[in-house]
Amino acid sequence: MNSSGVSISFTIYRSLAPYNALALAACVLVLYVSCLSLNLLLVLVVWLTPRLHRPMYLLLANLGACGTVGCSAVCPGVLRLLLLPGHRSSLAACLAQVFFTNLYGSGVFCTLALMALDRYVSICRPLHYHAIMTLGRVKLLLLLLYLLLGSTSGVQVLLAWRLPLCRFAVDKLFCDSLSVARLSCRRSLLVGAFGLSAAACLVLLPCVLVLLSYVRIMLVVARTSPESRRKALRTCLPHLLTFFNFSVASFFGLIYSRVSQRVPLSANVLVSVNFLVLPPLLHPLIYGVRTREIRRSLGRTLRLGVAPP
Repeated sequence: MNSSGVSISFTIYRSLAPYNALALAACVLVLYVSCLSLNLLLVLVVWLTPRLHRPMYLLLANLGACGTVGCSAVCPGVLRLLLLPGHRSSLAACLAQVFFTNLYGSGVFCTLALMALDRYVSICRPLHYHAIMTLGRVKLLLLLLYLLLGSTSGVQVLLAWRLPLCRFAVDKLFCDSLSVARLSCRRSLLVGAFGLSAAACLVLLPCVLVLLSYVRIMLVVARTSPESRRKALRTCLPHLLTFFNFSVASFFGLIYSRVSQRVPLSANVLVSVNFLVLPPLLHPLIYGVRTREIRRSLGRTLRLGVAPP
């Protein structure tokens, strides 16, 4: 299928006609700029601060990079569709959204799994932490991770691109894998099987690893002193909040993708924002508030305009 001449109509934007398009666009712009600024600031603080060049903070910076990809994949497109007449987008742009939203979702879950591994080794095997969680090893894991995620998302987009289309209207604010598959003239077992396999490996498996890590952490911490338990809780709480926040948003996003044609407009907009904007907006705030090293480095960087020595 040649995607160059194919365009997709986003019918949901017609339902937004009673509202002021400029006001809605201003809200999206504020959310996007806020999300982009917070995540890039988090990445910049970690990058410019030498004492934060450690595995945990490298993974945290990667979480910020994932948030940047997620909101940038959708918000500019939503702004364009709000402000331009017709509410249409090319199929190529739609598939690009699919690629980057898939990369964002699976990237966050895999990063959270690596962060859970870091917390597990730090608490359960503290004497071996510096031997196991080296900076070079974490960088290699992230490189391999993004090669895997990029390849998986690329194959999924390629399979969707090859589907013959009979419909050209999407009832969501942006494109996702399921909305593109519903445009096809026929159901493809290959596309469905590949999508389920990718979700199991890149979403379900990381979630299981996070839960198993924390079960083991709780068992070890339960045998320590009250002070050690409080310290472990302070260390793990930002990660737990982040994991819970993103898991809930993803769960509702998954349910919504199956029943989007039967939900009211307000729910459609809310779930879309909840998955792709709110988690990237909240994650830097959670870590900025709860992590003392991040707070100190952020404060000094903002005051001095340079990294602290």
